[in-house]
Amino acid sequence: QVQLVESGGGLVQAGGSLRLSCAASGRSFSSYVMGWFRQVPGKEREFVAAMQWRGGITLYADAVKGRFTISRDNAKNTVFLQMNSLKPEDTAAYYCTADSSRRFYSGSPSSSLYEYDYWGQGTQVTVSS
Repeated sequence: QVQLVESGGGLVQAGGSLRLSCAASGRSFSSYVMGWFRQVPGKEREFVAAMQWRGGITLYADAVKGRFTISRDNAKNTVFLQMNSLKPEDTAAYYCTADSSRRFYSGSPSSSLYEYDYWGQGTQVTVSS
């Protein structure tokens, strides 16, 4: 069983930055692909970023490429999402997620939410114009 707890969301002006954190429980965290998705009311949850278990391979949605950076600290069971140059369209609930089905997977992470089996409760990010 894996539990994920996000933190770091809040209200920020356009152009500002936020850093989201996701603390994970469980001994196998370091072997999982980890990712971030976001969702606004009435829309499907959309992919933001993901990282391979060793951190060597990352994948970003086109909408955030060059502005957001995913990272992880396996020793602390934590994954981060650094968000810079925020835009009002980045406003959403952000969810941390883990793919535990392919441990030590060396390929590129998936952008499909159906590949991920553990989810946090979400943290709200609001960007004002």
